[in-house]
Amino acid sequence: MDGFRSSIEVAPLQSKGALYGFLLLGRWPQDTVEWAKFLVLAVRMAAVPGLLPMSTVFRVREEVPERPQPGAVGLVVAEGSLLGDHPLTPGQFADPQPPGLVVLHPPSSTFSSVPEYEVASGCLFLPGLPHLGLEHRAAWVEADVEGNVTQLVNKVGVDPQVNADTAALAMLLAAA
Repeated sequence: MDGFRSSIEVAPLQSKGALYGFLLLGRWPQDTVEWAKFLVLAVRMAAVPGLLPMSTVFRVREEVPERPQPGAVGLVVAEGSLLGDHPLTPGQFADPQPPGLVVLHPPSSTFSSVPEYEVASGCLFLPGLPHLGLEHRAAWVEADVEGNVTQLVNKVGVDPQVNADTAALAMLLAAA
């Protein structure tokens, strides 16, 4: 082992009975694989009946709450949905651009790749700066509340337009 890396802890946050976000403690995920591990936990929470009523977009924030837990490094908080009464708008997260966006889908909005499992799903999009040679990265997960992961994909060099979730998240990040 090249050295010791401190652990990443994730604490789900709830407001009024619904999933509000996640508090990240210890350190930030350093690569797409570590972000995918976070996404597995987030999707498992989205699979809990009633905790995520509709597909929801979450923003990665480097700020911590006013009275943070010791070791808190940031938040991943619910910002809204792409559909419904008050949908998020294109370019809403253009300035300042967050380090990442996540969309979580409850089981009622997910077509499982393994039909005998009722799963939630999610996509994490980490925008790059392609004109500077920094590629977009993404991860996709399907999992159930018991921890069964039916699909896990990590990818570097993502063309956001190839997948519906990454296209929607990239649209929220695109400057108007």
